[in-house]
Amino acid sequence: MKNFALIGAAGYIAERHMRAVKETENRIVAATDAFDVMGRMDSFFPEAEFFLDFSKFEKFLSEEQKTRQPIEYVSICSPNYLHVQHIQSALNNDAFAICEKPLVLYPEEIEAIEKTQLSTGKKVFNILQLRLHPTIIALREKIKNGPKDKIYDIDLTYITSRGKWYHQSWKGDIDKSGGIATNIGIHFFDMLQWIFGEVQNSIVHLYEADKAAGFLQLKNARVRWYLSLDNNDIPLEAKERGMRTYRSISVEGDEIEFSGGFTDLHTQTYQQILSGNGFGLDDAKPCILLTHKIRNTKPVGAIGDFHPMAIK
Repeated sequence: MKNFALIGAAGYIAERHMRAVKETENRIVAATDAFDVMGRMDSFFPEAEFFLDFSKFEKFLSEEQKTRQPIEYVSICSPNYLHVQHIQSALNNDAFAICEKPLVLYPEEIEAIEKTQLSTGKKVFNILQLRLHPTIIALREKIKNGPKDKIYDIDLTYITSRGKWYHQSWKGDIDKSGGIATNIGIHFFDMLQWIFGEVQNSIVHLYEADKAAGFLQLKNARVRWYLSLDNNDIPLEAKERGMRTYRSISVEGDEIEFSGGFTDLHTQTYQQILSGNGFGLDDAKPCILLTHKIRNTKPVGAIGDFHPMAIK
């Protein structure tokens, strides 16, 4: 049984990490968050130490590393702009880090973590769970076994409705979240590059606080993409079924359905990491660089090869 610590324990995604630690038969011995409503811990690790003050959490972590049962992994579910600080803290305290997406926001933060990994001998792992989704794995195998020189036409649409609270929180601050392409789209950009190869060209048609659209030329694909937080963008047939999230990827006009199958992907990710695998900084780097470029590119408007929803 390995010891874990958890940063950002009150956030929405933290529960999946708690469950993953429990389902891999390990334990969380300490957690921290500035928010103090932490009843969910009682369902998983009620005996875990809890800290509102991050400096006190760090002191506890440092002291635990001198014992016979040190903390081996620190799971990070904090706001995006704090990831680099929390990753560095874990590595410098002789623990591996497991961090939610996006790993970091800026290219210089990648370089800083690379140096820390070298100096400490510890690594950071990123949650890139779409790479473990059965439907996505099957699509990758199909493309890998298809014609080597084929360029596929793809439309990616991801609409996930958010209320007014979103824009008042750190998520609505582009300097803290990275904006919609980073905070909402990074999993999909990673998945597309994982299947169809590296980015050769990127065009941004639309970039606003609640929606963005663009075009990617990948090694083996032309991708028109659209991301939105606006519930008005949900297709009527999906709205009639009460859906507030809509995911669609079409490859050569064929719809790839992968709305389900997400419930245990964090646990699978933890199993991979604990067995000596997992997705590291090199895996996460291409999409950090891409989303950084997207949010710093001036939109050209609805010209060229653009997603149909970009002109709504």
